[in-house]
Amino acid sequence: MGKKKKIPYTSSQTILLVGEGDFSFALCLARKFGNARNIVATSRDSRGSLEDMYSGVSEKLSELESLGCTVLHGVDVHTMAHHPVLQSKDFDRIVFNFPHSGFFDSENDRRQIKRHKKLVRGFFRNAIHILGDKGQIHITHKTSYPYSEWEIEDIAELENLILVREEDFKFNCYPGYINKKGDGPNCNRTFTVGDCSTFMFKLGF
Repeated sequence: MGKKKKIPYTSSQTILLVGEGDFSFALCLARKFGNARNIVATSRDSRGSLEDMYSGVSEKLSELESLGCTVLHGVDVHTMAHHPVLQSKDFDRIVFNFPHSGFFDSENDRRQIKRHKKLVRGFFRNAIHILGDKGQIHITHKTSYPYSEWEIEDIAELENLILVREEDFKFNCYPGYINKKGDGPNCNRTFTVGDCSTFMFKLGF
């Protein structure tokens, strides 16, 4: 039997999770660690909206809070560096899984790709201000076409970020995590990711 793959997160790191959907990723980490005192988990939507969008989210949030997680709603990646709770932090890891700007056009439409790239750059531009000197920014993203057209590494370079490594994302390393569409009438449905990686960046000095 092969050695079990380790995840790139530990209970000794201060971790910011951005763009959580039903908070199943945050809860997965909290259960692995045995507590969530080192985790700040955020969503773009309000708590009330999340309860309308995702089945079981209330129970997940309650468990996270009981484990010591700081849960924040209404956090916009384009302005999060100025959020009153986040602006004074220096996180070890800032994580955005499967960023998506919403369903407006087909995924291979240049306008849609441009929206996605704007979202990613806004995230990077804010994340660098609340990242510790030795911290890392992680984006998990599909690597096949047309998602490869987002050019994640090129956008990171524009914000003076350096790729540390790219690692295959394995769902079986995160029991209980279910990715969600997060937008539109099918927001509570999962989606097929195919080939995907976690891109890990550090600050360039």
